[in-house]
Amino acid sequence: MKKENKFTHFDNDGKAIMVDISEKSVTERLASATSSITMHENTLNMIKNGNAKKGDVLGIARIAGIMAAKKTSELIPLCHPISLSSVSINFEIDENTNSINIICDCKLNGKTGLEMEALTAVSIAALTIYDMCKAVDREMTITKTQLTYKSGGKSGIYKRYA
Repeated sequence: MKKENKFTHFDNDGKAIMVDISEKSVTERLASATSSITMHENTLNMIKNGNAKKGDVLGIARIAGIMAAKKTSELIPLCHPISLSSVSINFEIDENTNSINIICDCKLNGKTGLEMEALTAVSIAALTIYDMCKAVDREMTITKTQLTYKSGGKSGIYKRYA
C-alpha cells in the first residue's frame, strides 16, 4: 500500500514532481521576505558613507536582488517560472547591531505563489553585500532569512509575528 505524501513536490512513490497548477485560479499574490547581514562597525560606516571600493553597495545589492527574483525558477528545481508584476528591495540600517536588514516585496497576478522569489531576492541581496565588502570584513554574518508575509491563492494569508 502506498503512503500518501504531504509534501507537494513528491508523488506517492517519493519521486520529485513539478506541482500541476493548471486548475488553480489566477489571483493577486503578494509575498514579503527579510534577511539580515551583520558586520563590523567600520564596514557599516563604509557602506553608509558610500566609500566602498566596488561602488554603491546597496544600489548594486538592490539590482542583484531584483534580478534574482526574476531568475528564481532557474535556480530552484521544480519552481514555476512566473510573471512578476513588481519586486522592490529596501534596506534598513541598524546601527545598534551593525546590521542591514533587507526587505523584499513581490507581487503578481497568477496561479502560484512567489514566496521563493522573495526569499531568493533577499538571499542574493545579502550575498551581494557580502561579496562587495568581503575584502574589508570576512566576518559578516547573514541571518534571519525568512518569509514574513504571503497572500493570495487558496491557502490565504500568512503573516509572521515577532
